[in-house]
Amino acid sequence: MVLGYLRWIGAAALLILLGVPFQTMAASEELPKPSGDVILTISGDIAHTNAGDEAHFDRAMLDRLAARTITTSTPWHDNAQRFEGPLFTALLDAVGADTEQVLVGALNGFEARIPVADFRRYEVILAMRCNGKQVPIRNLGPLLVMYPFDEHSELNTETVRFRSVWQVDRVFVY
Repeated sequence: MVLGYLRWIGAAALLILLGVPFQTMAASEELPKPSGDVILTISGDIAHTNAGDEAHFDRAMLDRLAARTITTSTPWHDNAQRFEGPLFTALLDAVGADTEQVLVGALNGFEARIPVADFRRYEVILAMRCNGKQVPIRNLGPLLVMYPFDEHSELNTETVRFRSVWQVDRVFVY
């Protein structure tokens, strides 16, 4: 027990000295329980859970993950919008998922398989805010898979639009 604790302290100190972000260290710990309303459930092949064999996230938990802001045009908006939210890779790290593909599901039952390579290559986010405001369900929220369409012209395809799930409420890792 003491030896394990000392190893953890040494590893944490090394990560701090190397400048590794806090979110990386937090991913190795068990997930806290959400204190607010659960807006995302992750299940499947995950190492870190907080509700049986699932990981439940409230808004505050998602806000603590490494995040990104993407300003981009989308097929669903008239003008470019500013989207903010956690990197999808940070979310997968938080639950200890080591996978090549996920299934993202929406409140209306829609599902899309998304390769994790997309998340890494394009720094895809799970958008929680649009233009600084929480995204309500009636406007595609509470969460949207958001690609940086304007940064990479190759993303403007039907396949990627299909992967850009809105009203996200669950992710299945396999």
